[in-house]
Amino acid sequence: MKYIGIDYGAKRVGVAISDEEGKFAFPREVLKNDAVLKERIKELCKQETVMRMVVGESLGYDQKPNTVMGGIQAFVDEMKTLLDIPVAFEPEFMTSTEAERAQGKHAMIDASAAAIILQSYLDKIQNKNGHHNF
Repeated sequence: MKYIGIDYGAKRVGVAISDEEGKFAFPREVLKNDAVLKERIKELCKQETVMRMVVGESLGYDQKPNTVMGGIQAFVDEMKTLLDIPVAFEPEFMTSTEAERAQGKHAMIDASAAAIILQSYLDKIQNKNGHHNF
């Protein structure tokens, strides 16, 4: 089962895709957050036969939704009407900073952050099901 990971931002949206087994996340691309964003993600989901979307949940230091979360929730609500797949949230805290620290600043940093979000989710569900990533 393939998954798509989303690191939603007001200007750019990072996208990651998992392998067929849903074990590993790979940075895919960075999209502009514009009028065609949702259609492009819908097409990508069809093209890659994605079965679940995982979106970074933006929380503040107090673990409560921050100002970015309103835009993320609106995006998720729209994607639920466009796609007939489940959408899950995965807490994301400083994933862009983590990706930049690991790889340096580059054009695909938002896609790398999306891969970190998606990998975190995949690791959780694999551990929950008794499988281990090595």
